[in-house]
Amino acid sequence: MKSENTPFRGGPLDGRVLPVLLGPTGHPPKWYEVPVPDADGGPATVYAYRRAPAGYSKRLGLQRGWVYEYAPGGRERFTPKWPWTRPRSGS
Repeated sequence: MKSENTPFRGGPLDGRVLPVLLGPTGHPPKWYEVPVPDADGGPATVYAYRRAPAGYSKRLGLQRGWVYEYAPGGRERFTPKWPWTRPRSGS
C-alpha cells in the first residue's frame, strides 16, 4: 500500500508530519482519527482531523496536496442528501 507524508495543523498533533495510507484513488481518507488512551485506564479520547487542500499553485491553480486540520467538535455525521426528500421541519 502507498502512503504519503501528510502534515497536521492544530490540536495535539500540530506541526507533525505522519505517513498516511492512501486509498484506491490515491487520496488520503477524508477524516483521520487519533485515539489517545487515558492515563487512569478510562475511555480513550479521540481527536479528529479533517482533510483539507494544502494550497494551490500560482500559475495553473493546481492543488498541491493535502493537510489535516484539527476539528475540535469531532467528526461530522454524514447524512446522504437524496434529491427526492424534503427538508425536515423544525417541529
